Amino acid sequence: MIQTLALRRPDDWHLHLRDGAMLRAVLPETARDFARAIVMPNLVPPVVTGADAAAYRDRILAALPKGAGFTPLMTLYLTEGTDPADVVAAHEAGLVTAVKLYPAGATTNSASGVRDMDRVRPVFEAMAEAGIPLCVHGEVTDPTIDIFDREAVFIDRVLDPIRRHTPALRVIMEHITTAEACAYVQAGDATLGATITTHHLMINRNHILAGGIRPHFYCLPVAKRERHREALVALATSGFGRVFLGTDSAPHTLARKETACGCAGVFSAPVTMPCLAQVFDDAGALGLLEAFTSLNGPAFYGLPANEATITLAKGAPLEIPPQIETGDGQVVVFDPGTPILWRVSEG
Repeated sequence: MIQTLALRRPDDWHLHLRDGAMLRAVLPETARDFARAIVMPNLVPPVVTGADAAAYRDRILAALPKGAGFTPLMTLYLTEGTDPADVVAAHEAGLVTAVKLYPAGATTNSASGVRDMDRVRPVFEAMAEAGIPLCVHGEVTDPTIDIFDREAVFIDRVLDPIRRHTPALRVIMEHITTAEACAYVQAGDATLGATITTHHLMINRNHILAGGIRPHFYCLPVAKRERHREALVALATSGFGRVFLGTDSAPHTLARKETACGCAGVFSAPVTMPCLAQVFDDAGALGLLEAFTSLNGPAFYGLPANEATITLAKGAPLEIPPQIETGDGQVVVFDPGTPILWRVSEG
């Protein structure tokens, strides 16, 4: 039986760091285990220009613990007023790795997102020509569509038409949650990838709703039925090369989660690697964990894999800290409620 596992240092291809006091508190939790991360731009106000991205990157670097070997990969928030030339210039200058598409109103701080996809087609075309990836929050916001169906409907109504109109555009389906999304990415070509979160591999909608409402499991896209979780685990542990880790670790204070209208988001950064090792161990696929966390993402983004390594060790159940303290308030750490027998022993 495998008791220790060494793998190349992982990357997180979907991360929320927030800003200010929250940034300073949560950044060390990611920088401890991860070498790079795609940083989401949905601040208030959002990161919409190359200049915004440069300023945010500087704040992240200033907040890093001394000696931390971590590189933030910046993104731009796509709006209907986005200038294609600014996107291309920011990418060519090395300021921006990708652009993020939020359908307006789909999730936290997405009010400035896109309502009419036709208005951003010139941006998509410029991105395709320049080789800039598009990260997609894949849910429709039509109130007549059930929240558990919004990802599948988005694929048919929005994503597939975008890809047919601009076939050279590289697209990442972020935080996929359904069997339909798993099938769609597998049927796609080399321009299509997908990320899966730690928590969607471990919880289904019963974890949120059965026996009482558990707000710290509430996220968007919302966790689905068990058959969808099983499809995600099967894909993540299959060795399929165009799926990779994006934690969507999204800190909110306890007060903003435990309220009458709580925020969507799961803060998983402190425990992601032990949790993933447990998922892959349970699936008999520990040998494929490195591909999911450390190899597939860099390959899709055209970046080198990290040379440094981390080591995971198996032993007594991990003691998950209930929360971390921030200058804005307590943030609850993701705890799947099942024993996690792995921990990062070296990194």
